[in-house]
Amino acid sequence: MTDHPSPSNLAVLSALAEPNRLAIVSLLREGPRAVGDIAARIEIAQPHASRHLRILADAGLVSARREAQSRIYRLERSPFASLENWLDTFSTVWEERADRLGDYLERLDEDSSGTRRQEGTS
Repeated sequence: MTDHPSPSNLAVLSALAEPNRLAIVSLLREGPRAVGDIAARIEIAQPHASRHLRILADAGLVSARREAQSRIYRLERSPFASLENWLDTFSTVWEERADRLGDYLERLDEDSSGTRRQEGTS
């Protein structure tokens, strides 16, 4: 297990940090799309969409194929799987924190129940 994301995971996280690129990735979850369609759907100029798609491609998140005069982009699974594997290393941390929170909330509930009983008997 590594404490730090791999260079490829850092590239993925960096690429996804920009709102337009995240919107493109969300749109491509529905299936492959042409650059013009992507630009129209997220309401940006086509050159901007192409620039964002190039960054996503450099990070390995998307790939393109030529179809007549268009480039059709689709998501690539492997960068997401790699990122998911790294994020899974944090699951024990969150589970432990959730368990501690549950214990704390139970103690609060027990304390408040005891206080109400004492107030009721006074």
